[in-house]
Amino acid sequence: MSASMQEKPHQISERFRGFLPVVIDVETGGFNSATDAILEVAASLVRMDTDGMLSVHRTLDFHVKPFEGANIEQSALDFTGIDPWHPFREAVDEEDALAELFRAVRKEIRETGCTRAILVGHNAHFDAGFINAAVERCDIKRNPFHPFSFFDTATLSGLAYGQTVLAKACAEAGIEFSNEAAHSAAYDAERTAELFCDIVNRWKESGGWMPHFED
Repeated sequence: MSASMQEKPHQISERFRGFLPVVIDVETGGFNSATDAILEVAASLVRMDTDGMLSVHRTLDFHVKPFEGANIEQSALDFTGIDPWHPFREAVDEEDALAELFRAVRKEIRETGCTRAILVGHNAHFDAGFINAAVERCDIKRNPFHPFSFFDTATLSGLAYGQTVLAKACAEAGIEFSNEAAHSAAYDAERTAELFCDIVNRWKESGGWMPHFED
């Protein structure tokens, strides 16, 4: 390996084919993205150091007002413990939440030299479905995420740790996980982001993918 190859720092833009992984978690009023409310949404941004190791950079989260006519199942509220009508909840409209979240993601894309974001989630199809439904409902024209591709940490942790449940996968990875704090979007997004970083970092340390630099 040449000296120039050894000295050049790693860039996240070179790791995932120009895509910036952004971890998303939503807490909802049910399982149907077309009819059920988003009650919370969070995004954890990850950064890569000069050695090519990923870590969680920061997390944005919003309590979200149910859209007009949204369905909310009582069983979903019992599971998450969310009270959508709590007077101190400080919820915002989903359009405002997504606008601010997308603005931060686009800024991160520019600063890292990436071309687009790719959604990372635990059972990512669920989170992506709700995000895409809200984008369509709010008529948002500039969605920074790839429309149908994503990274699913349930699948990745099944491969890496033999576990697909978030709490159990975190336990195998040595990541602290509180069942009492779970099922808030911010907490689950951060734990999922830590899990994603651990999987990527372990792969690198085991001799997996490395960027190929030109002399």
